[in-house]
Amino acid sequence: MAHSKEWQKMLRGELYWAWDADLQANRTRCKQACEEFNAAGAATRRRKVELWRNIVGDTRPIPPVHPDPKQDADLFETTDPFVDGPISVDHGINFTVGPGTFLNFNLLVLDTCLITIGANVLFGPNVCLYGATHPMDPAVRRGVKGPEAGKEIHIEDDVWIGGSVLVLAGVRIGKGSTVGAGSVVTKDVPPFHFVAGNPARIIRRIETEMNPDESHHAAELSVDRVDDDAA
Repeated sequence: MAHSKEWQKMLRGELYWAWDADLQANRTRCKQACEEFNAAGAATRRRKVELWRNIVGDTRPIPPVHPDPKQDADLFETTDPFVDGPISVDHGINFTVGPGTFLNFNLLVLDTCLITIGANVLFGPNVCLYGATHPMDPAVRRGVKGPEAGKEIHIEDDVWIGGSVLVLAGVRIGKGSTVGAGSVVTKDVPPFHFVAGNPARIIRRIETEMNPDESHHAAELSVDRVDDDAA
């Protein structure tokens, strides 16, 4: 893929020709990998990880089989996400997901540009990540004859994405945030905030000890209380 000029333009978010032979070949590869994953049903954790890694092009070596099934499954707890099929991914090799993350069924990913999901993220069912875009000008767009483009999507650690959420190209969802079910996320979400709606808007800040700002504020209040007591 590194030798395709259209592939490189796609990754940079520039207009590119989607019918490029290399791009089509990888889409076919990824579609077949998704079909194999979706057909696996109630396969073992090891087998699901193998099939998942085929989708995203993860070539890390698989650890040796442990004779105890539970302990064998535990080998992947800190290395791979939990993925519940069916899943549909466009390219796969532009899609990275951290360990401890759960991707619920009917996930759709258009990874034209890089799409990253952090660790310990929870997805509800029917989530769509739309990293692909088209020109607004119909004279440039020209249906299937014209160029396409895309923008990166980044979902940071410890995020909860509710069911049937749509995340549009170019969006970053900050650490520890929650997106309400059915929302359409059109712009960045700051860390530790709850957003909902179409388009999604900030509902409130999430108070948590995981937020460094909250921890710093709590420490300041504690110092103030100590000073008051001393006085």
